[in-house]
Amino acid sequence: MQSKENTQGWWWKQLASGAVAGVVSRTVTAPLDRIKVFQQVHDCRNNRVNMFGGFRAMLNEGGLSSLWRGNGVNVLKVAPETAIRFMAFEQLKNKLARDPENVKIHERFVAGSLAGVTALTTVYPMEVLKTRMVLRTTAQYSGMMDCAKKILKEEGAKAFYRGCFTSMLSVVPAVGLDLALYESLKNRWLSRHAEDRANPGMLLPLGCGIVSSSTARLATYPLSLVSTVMQAQESQKGSEPVSMIKTVKNIKQNDGFFGLYRGLTASLMKSIPAISITYMVYEKMRQFLGIATKP
Repeated sequence: MQSKENTQGWWWKQLASGAVAGVVSRTVTAPLDRIKVFQQVHDCRNNRVNMFGGFRAMLNEGGLSSLWRGNGVNVLKVAPETAIRFMAFEQLKNKLARDPENVKIHERFVAGSLAGVTALTTVYPMEVLKTRMVLRTTAQYSGMMDCAKKILKEEGAKAFYRGCFTSMLSVVPAVGLDLALYESLKNRWLSRHAEDRANPGMLLPLGCGIVSSSTARLATYPLSLVSTVMQAQESQKGSEPVSMIKTVKNIKQNDGFFGLYRGLTASLMKSIPAISITYMVYEKMRQFLGIATKP
């Protein structure tokens, strides 16, 4: 029987596994993330931004490197965010579960939701910076620090938390559902089919990650879109802050109900491989650092 220490791993190993997983997955899918943000912010009935047209516009405006514009700040955000989310989830699920050896799916959901809120609160200013850096034009900001200084000077500190409440509303079910589904599916398969439970291979986290991430994304996408739009609002000079409710009304008025799902295709094309890569790298890092996979 494995010891508790070996099963759960040291906190720094969980942090390192999550951080590496987040950096790898986000860098690989950075171009899709940028086109997703463009569609969320700029797409409407009178200004359609399809994926191919968006990529062509980005290449014409800034060359091949522009596809990774904002990825530096994205990596700085996603590394601690993913690390904190995975570590908090591993710790919380065992503390909240009545039986740590047999964690129920609803206990995983609660633990995942709390882990998502913890991670988001910690790194949310970086999310705002990422959105601004992704949407910037060439030479608008000299770098991440220049962007942060201009936001602070022109809009105040509150701009770094614009859309945070809406993001919380989407993070609670999204992260909770994603982590709960992923681990439940993985553990069920391992308990029934795997002979070597400590080494689940590559296909298992890939398949479970696809199912869990796509389900969570579809369920919470409108709130994610509204949060991104709110983050981008004040980057437009002369614009007034708009509340979450008014932002939703404006989107529906200008583009109908399905306007709340603009950019969904790019989001799924980005999130499904991103989350799947995250889980695969996370599992491999756990094995590398000696944290056993718990069936």
